[in-house]
Amino acid sequence: MEQEKDLEVTAKKKNKWLKVSVITLVVLLVVLLGASYGLASYVVTGHPQTLDDAMKWQQDRYDTTFFTEGDVSDYIVKGYEDYELHTYLLKNENGDGKYVIISHGYTDNHIGSLKYARIYYNLGFNCIIYDLRGHGENEKHITTYSYLESKDLVRVVEDTRTRYDDIKLLGLHGESLGAATTAASMQYKPEVDFAVCDCGFADMFNLLSGSGYGAPKAVVKLADIGLHLFYGLSLDDMRPVDALKDNTVPMMFIHGEWDSLISYDNSERMAEATKGESEVHIVPKAEHAESVFTDYDSYVEYVKEFVEKVQDNEN
Repeated sequence: MEQEKDLEVTAKKKNKWLKVSVITLVVLLVVLLGASYGLASYVVTGHPQTLDDAMKWQQDRYDTTFFTEGDVSDYIVKGYEDYELHTYLLKNENGDGKYVIISHGYTDNHIGSLKYARIYYNLGFNCIIYDLRGHGENEKHITTYSYLESKDLVRVVEDTRTRYDDIKLLGLHGESLGAATTAASMQYKPEVDFAVCDCGFADMFNLLSGSGYGAPKAVVKLADIGLHLFYGLSLDDMRPVDALKDNTVPMMFIHGEWDSLISYDNSERMAEATKGESEVHIVPKAEHAESVFTDYDSYVEYVKEFVEKVQDNEN
């Protein structure tokens, strides 16, 4: 009789332990899922600045009248899966068939591309600037760090080729997210003659776990799980460096020496990865997306010489 009671007590203890274990596991699972969702959401959602704020930032640093008083037309380009991209053409009266499509950085908008448009405009280019998905005047959307943005850019290239019949030279220029987008678009073989990437990232995993954000790799992996579960994405989708293995479009990479967000070795990795011609310029003492301001004259010269070299090879 006593033995049966002991067995009953033991069984109750085991059941209690099992219930506690199950509850603990469920709680841990909920916590992990919540953490993965929060981390993933943090990665793909930002707070884009307004057009007014972007314009004020630019006007405080240089003369923007070439755009504000220029011949500008706006239109909609249907991006990937018909996502609408607000797009602008700054027409150049001296633009003898030369066009460039400029992609801005994360949380910025098309106004942020003006710092580069002024260079190309002075070189006789017609400049096309647009809002990346989820930015500027476009509908709200998550940022996929080059995965969907590169597919959008390909549509902008295709639209440009269709819309303008005088194209003799067509190039791409991107900053940060725009640079990664530009590099990632190369996997789709866009019909362009050159590409310039300023301070782009080679892959998101290393960016999140590197000097820019410094997140522990376990945390980054947890965020990746959240991307899979809640957004149908993966950090493996966000690797512009992998898009360059078969690329033959001439590329120039520019990066600031003091870039603490995206280290300049990202540009070096991509320059090494591309199959075609490439060159890299590390701008001394320049921080993230500041190369064009830190040494404007050299920046202009880099772009000018690169474009001229491309033109000479085309001829």
